[in-house]
Amino acid sequence: MNRKELIAQIREKQSFLCVGLDTDINKIPQCIIDEAKAKDGDDYIFRALCEFNALIIDATAPYCVAYKPNLAFYEAYGVDGILAFEATVDYLKEEYPNHFIIADAKRGDIGNTSKMYAKTFFEEYDVDALTVAPYMGEDSVTPFLGYDDKWVILLALTSNKGSHDFQLTEDKDGERLFEKVLKKSQEWGNDENMMYVVGATQGQMFEDIRKVAPNHFLLVPGVGAQGGSLQEVCKYGMTKDCGLLVNSSRGIIYASQGDDFAEAAAAAARSLQQEMAGELAKRMK
Repeated sequence: MNRKELIAQIREKQSFLCVGLDTDINKIPQCIIDEAKAKDGDDYIFRALCEFNALIIDATAPYCVAYKPNLAFYEAYGVDGILAFEATVDYLKEEYPNHFIIADAKRGDIGNTSKMYAKTFFEEYDVDALTVAPYMGEDSVTPFLGYDDKWVILLALTSNKGSHDFQLTEDKDGERLFEKVLKKSQEWGNDENMMYVVGATQGQMFEDIRKVAPNHFLLVPGVGAQGGSLQEVCKYGMTKDCGLLVNSSRGIIYASQGDDFAEAAAAAARSLQQEMAGELAKRMK
């Protein structure tokens, strides 16, 4: 999906919501587990992951423009988990082809290895975007940038407490590490193929981000369970083209542990979408 198509989806749905599919067997409602075990016995994990994801997707698709399966939650279950990730991507492509798919895998290695990671996610899985770690520099990132209508989402200023350990450190001229990442990476990609991860908990720091990257889309985790403010994110980070994909995972997919989990997920997604529509009306031209 290219930039123009993504912006069109945001305008049409009046939403820039990304639903994070951080699917954990230990948090899936018991009704799903019981049904999967009844059909597959001890080999229930693949079915449970797929069934839960499909029901969450069906419930939330009207209110979001993107989905972000986090690879850690699938790789943890070995082959069954990887197959469930593949099946989830296939389900999205078949049933909801206009939704943007982000593989949250945070890859990045020496050039030859990054080339194979890029082949995996952009050819084999054919997702729209992949999160990438910038620490190893240009040759670890550029192999991901050679695909038409595919996106690198580079870690810039994250929402976790430990982000302050390195990302805010300053050089002798007062330039912070995340600012170096933003500036240098724009020599490799552009706002048609590169986004940045900026945590919602960073608040007013979005102003500093926009000084360096005024037009790039930002993937923003941390709204909801991590306490980030959607209003602050929009106030300091929204552009005339929106420029934001705001992710919510736990606050949506685990909104209920009961049999009504899909309905609760839909309600949580709808509530965020309605807030987003209000922000878009105020700021998006």
